[in-house]
Amino acid sequence: MSTALPKMPSFRLDGRRALVTGAGRGIGRAASLALAEAGADLFLAARTITEVEKVASEIRAFNGRARAIYLDVTDTSAVKEMMKELGPFQILVNSAGGNRPQDLLDVSERDFDSIANLNFRAAFFVAQSMAAGLIEDGLPGSIINISSQMGHVGGPKRTVYCATKHAIEGATKAMAWELGKHNIRVNTLCPTFIRTAMVEKILENPEFRDYVIDNIALARIGEVEDIMGAVVFLASDASALMTGSALVIDGGWTAA
Repeated sequence: MSTALPKMPSFRLDGRRALVTGAGRGIGRAASLALAEAGADLFLAARTITEVEKVASEIRAFNGRARAIYLDVTDTSAVKEMMKELGPFQILVNSAGGNRPQDLLDVSERDFDSIANLNFRAAFFVAQSMAAGLIEDGLPGSIINISSQMGHVGGPKRTVYCATKHAIEGATKAMAWELGKHNIRVNTLCPTFIRTAMVEKILENPEFRDYVIDNIALARIGEVEDIMGAVVFLASDASALMTGSALVIDGGWTAA
């Protein structure tokens, strides 16, 4: 039996090309900054090009490498064209998403389709297209689907949102099995309420803010910094044996 000391796997991402969707704000922006600091070459995608250009500039300001891309992830043809032109990418953070909190009886077909198309359909086909490029070039990779604690529980005014996040959890497990033989790992990152511009608006309601705090064991709202290390972990060799799993960063919400 070998007595050699085990070597700590590296969290560094030098030389790896990473695509982040929804990179212009919130969790997507934080994930982009974290990956860049770990050495990845960033491609930042969003529908609002001015936002991703700003993030790319922020990354280049600390000598990181980043390029802004206009991309509507709900346009599957555009996604495939972009992947062929700029790919392959060894890291994907599938971060584009949204929500329209509503009571179940108030949800229209238009609302349903809008949330489902962005949160699940688009994420599915972005991951599919990325995986195809990696397989074609024989490269390993890490797909990080941004899910939510709501992919593991239910919540008021979130029937459609919960449905999409439960769907991405299931798809992630199936993708992990299909892509494992190609050394492509697929995991979800599942945060609680993180203080972003979108979340700040709903937390203006004191009753809802109390509901959130009461359901978090650590009794505080999450900050974008809380997810940054987890993104680097899932993207790096430090999580080399992790696939088909959910990394839940919820302050204890789902532990109840």
